[in-house]
Amino acid sequence: MTARLRTPARPTAVQVLKAAAAAAQSKKARQILALDLRDLAGVCDYFLICSASSEVQVKAVAEGVEEKLRGAGVRPWHVEGLGGRRWVLLDYVEVVVHVFHEKTREYYMLDRLWGDARSVDLGLGEAD
Repeated sequence: MTARLRTPARPTAVQVLKAAAAAAQSKKARQILALDLRDLAGVCDYFLICSASSEVQVKAVAEGVEEKLRGAGVRPWHVEGLGGRRWVLLDYVEVVVHVFHEKTREYYMLDRLWGDARSVDLGLGEAD
């Protein structure tokens, strides 16, 4: 008889999305928005977009998301922008998390650029 090693199941994209949103909210991120891109682009399945009021908070939100997901066994494939702290991108392949400084989010208007995407109910209650 051979023993089988059980590897923990990888969270689904929706579970990753909701965990990232909860982590962002716990760091006081604002305007948390999830977009379902599955019918629009092959880039990824979901975007999570949120805002922070300072560069320090941008970093704290990004690190909070990364820490929460790491605890669930999920690591980003790629991270960009931690040095600049105006727009941090955490790429989890199926889910891409965008943490913006408020002014940078207003400038790039990513929400509007992907305006055809359906929003996803994150079940966060008060997200602002």
